[in-house]
Amino acid sequence: MHPYFSPPLPHVFGHRGASGEAPENTREAFELALSQGARFLEMDCHATQDGEIVILHDADVDRVTPGSGAVKEYRFAQLQQLDAGFHFSPDGRSFPYRARGVRIPRLAEILEAFPTAHINLELKQAQPAIAEEVVRLLRRAGATQRVLLAAEQDAVMAVIRELDPGAAIGFSRGDILAFFQGLDEGFEGYRARGHALQIPPSFMERPLVSAESVRAAHRQGLFVHVWTVNEPQEMRRLLALDVDGIMSDFPARAAEVVRAHAAVR
Repeated sequence: MHPYFSPPLPHVFGHRGASGEAPENTREAFELALSQGARFLEMDCHATQDGEIVILHDADVDRVTPGSGAVKEYRFAQLQQLDAGFHFSPDGRSFPYRARGVRIPRLAEILEAFPTAHINLELKQAQPAIAEEVVRLLRRAGATQRVLLAAEQDAVMAVIRELDPGAAIGFSRGDILAFFQGLDEGFEGYRARGHALQIPPSFMERPLVSAESVRAAHRQGLFVHVWTVNEPQEMRRLLALDVDGIMSDFPARAAEVVRAHAAVR
């Protein structure tokens, strides 16, 4: 088993940190997630104009800061002037993190700040060059065995596999489609190109997470992680199907459900 998956099952992921209670993809959200029982931190990254790898989900800064425009058009020093807690509101009325110094962090900073956390990192930009810089940063930080790398694009994943054949690998969109095609066709000639099938419970009205798909994934040697699950009842349903991990904006809820699930097994 790859060392990335070594914490006891089921795995609890803070989805963009504890993003239901703190500004997503910030140091504050990651600290909160770990304090609430998450062992894994799910996050996303982009490259800035000057080549810094920063932790942010969207291609632009509009949704999470008072600024506007594409991340790739900003230099890192310019990004640091933006308030990454500006728009966060737990209730739609209050903004508890506004003007409190919350910033968009660099990947290097997160690796240093959380040296034992297992990190699920999705590379959001389509250009394969971002993979080269991410792998370089992971090697420099000695973090290659505790970070899973994923990207939607097959081309980016191909670069990751070439640069670091020993990395923990998630699935691209093409890999996910290939898995479900294999499920429909009996997996004849199928070969998984990663370690973890990370999927939502359903997509376009097709249930993706079922007893059948979870069993099939396990037979292929895959871990099954489900996103983004915030309701305890749904978490319990998924755990009953034997999924290996829950990604949640509220990791405290997930950790509590996982503890209760483990206690009765």
